Order: sequence, then C-alpha cells, then structure tokens
Amino acid sequence: MIRKLRVKLVAIIMAFVTVILACVMAAVLGLTRATLEHESLDMMRHIALNPIQVPAPGEEFDGVRLPYFVLSVGEDGTIEPAGGGYYDLSDTEFLQQAAEEAVDSGRQSGVLTDSHLRFLRLDTDSGSTIVFADTSNETQTLTGLFRTCLLLCSAAFIAFFILSILLARWAVRPVEKAWTQQKQFVADASHELKTPLTVLLTDAELLCTPEGEYTTAEKLRLSHSMLTVAQQMRVLVEQLLELARVDQGIPRGQRERLNWSENVSDALLPFEPMLYEKGLQLETTLQDGIFVHGCGAQLQQAAGVYLDNAQKYAAPGTAVRVTLARCGHHRARLAVATQGEAIPQNELQNIFKRFYRIDPAHHRDGSYGLGLAIAAGVAEQYGGKVWAESENGVNTFYLELKTV
Repeated sequence: MIRKLRVKLVAIIMAFVTVILACVMAAVLGLTRATLEHESLDMMRHIALNPIQVPAPGEEFDGVRLPYFVLSVGEDGTIEPAGGGYYDLSDTEFLQQAAEEAVDSGRQSGVLTDSHLRFLRLDTDSGSTIVFADTSNETQTLTGLFRTCLLLCSAAFIAFFILSILLARWAVRPVEKAWTQQKQFVADASHELKTPLTVLLTDAELLCTPEGEYTTAEKLRLSHSMLTVAQQMRVLVEQLLELARVDQGIPRGQRERLNWSENVSDALLPFEPMLYEKGLQLETTLQDGIFVHGCGAQLQQAAGVYLDNAQKYAAPGTAVRVTLARCGHHRARLAVATQGEAIPQNELQNIFKRFYRIDPAHHRDGSYGLGLAIAAGVAEQYGGKVWAESENGVNTFYLELKTV
C-alpha cells in the first residue's frame, strides 16, 4: 500500500512537471518564432520602401548580399527584379513562380513552404512590390532552440523525477508511520484479547459439561474466573476506545480556556482514598491560576493516568508528590514523582508506546500499557510533551503544556 502510494504521488508530480515543462517549452519556441517573424517582416517592409538595386551582371559589388530579393509587379502582370542578394535574379522562371504563388495566396504576407521563402506584398500606384526573404536561417535557429530546450527540459525532468521520489518518501513518511502503528496496534490488541477470550471459552465449555462432573464450588470458581476475565476485557476495550478517541482528536469547538490548576485538583480527589488505603502519602504543590486551552475531561484523564501509575508502583509507606507550576515562557508543567523500583534509562522512552510494559506480568493487575500512551496522545493534541525521569530511586512523570 505504501509503495503504491509513493508511486502514485511520483506519477502525479511528474504529470504536473511534464505539463509545465511542455508549456514553458512551447511558450519559448512560440515567442521566439513570433519575434523572428516580426523582425523579418519589419526588415522586409523597410526593404520594400527602400529597395537595394541589383547590380548588373559582372558588376563588382562590395556590399553585404542579404538573403532576400524584391520583385516589382506591374499592372499588366510583368515582373521585374528590383533588388536582392544571394539569389540568381536571372532565373525568370523561378521569379515568375514565386510571384504567382504570393499573389495567388491572396494575403499580404506569408510563407512559401516549398521554397522556404517569406513574402511581403505592398501595393503601389503602378502595381505592387513583393519582398521575398529566405527563412532557412530562421528555421535553423528555431531547430537549434528546440534541441536546446529539449535537452534542458530532459535534464529538468530527470532532476524533478529524483526530487519527486525524495519528496514522495518525505510526504508518505507520516502515513507509513501511522500505517505501521495501526498494524502494530491491531496485532497487539488482538494478542491482548486472545488470552482472555481463550480463558472465557475454556471456562464456558467446562461449565457446560454434564451434571456431576463438577461440584457447585468448582462451578462457582469457574464463574468467578469468567467474571474476572470479562471485567479485564471491559477495561481493555474501554482503554482502546479512549485511545481511538484521542487519536481522532477533539474538535476545536469542544476546546476551551480552562483552569488547569483546578482541573488537576479535581483529578486528585478520587485517588486520595486509594492512596490512603495503600499507606501512601499525597503531597501536592499546585500553583494557582494556570490556564490552558483544551478539553477538561481529557486533561483530567491524563493526570489520572499518572496518579493511577503512582498508586500502583509506588513503594509502600512512601509519598506521591504532585507538582504543577509554570516553567519558561508561556509553559506549565505537571510532575508526579514516586519512590519505587527504578525505571531503566533505556526504557524511559518506550514506556509511552502502546501496549509496552517493562514487566509483561503487570497485565495481571489491570495494566495493558495503554494509560501512558493515552496521556502522550492528549499532550500531542495540545502541542505539549510528556517524558519520564528516574534518578536515585525516584521516578517522575512529566506533562508540559502551553499556557494561555
């Protein structure tokens, strides 16, 4: 799919480039041809008004012999040479044929294709004057220009082709990344759902066995196991749906200027009893009047993800420290710090990936590796960033946003 998308993008770019180069080449040739024709006609008009007399046979002529000749056509149709150069004006048959073709065309100017001559006919009181000019040089000039343009356009086409390949790779890179993430997401989700579904099917089959093979207590244990697995699946599905909503983004109409200080304070309320039951202390330092632009439910959920991780992995009897303060220019930072098992430095970036768990066994306590991914998605929506640090047995998770 990605390769086809690259090929299609390159084809579209090169189609536009081909049309543009063809138009430029046609414009250059057309304008040059029109300019040469205009200059030639101006010269011919000047010659018609000021004819250069043809030297007599054998007469020495020191001037420049131009590739033109002038014929004077009388009212009775007689043709007389009136001037010229580089042409044999003694060939009456050739002169008669050229004059007749020019007159028969019925136009004031034109080109005799077979003779490679351009003519200009001007009427006078005694008849008409026809100036003929050779178009061979003009044709050679246009042919040379055509070859030069073709060479330059071919070189430009090759250059644009190489650039279009690089551009296609750069443009498709986000799509490729999203496609890879989607495939990985589907594979991980399928893997996470496969195990609980297998447990449910196995327990259901056991419950459907004939009476007498299992006691009431055993069937109750199987039912309890099915209920536990079903609840875990519900949590997983809810997190998947939430992650999908985060990826989809919140419409701008649903975003508002909100007090992040109060939002974090509200997020702390449901976790206070949970921390107390686990023997953990809650220490908060929330700076007042910090406003951000976003969806309150999503920001509260992101803070909840950090607090949920804190109550799960903090060492017993320690404190959970929550800090919210301004930092830098128009920025604010939420930090949740706990004491516990240190996070390896090489894992600090990976923990925000979807379905990533340092210890795969943590899914037994309801952790599927999606919470931090949701928090990262929320921060990305609002132009913020998330990261984690681990020093001296203290793990700190950060969420930084732009203030308004």
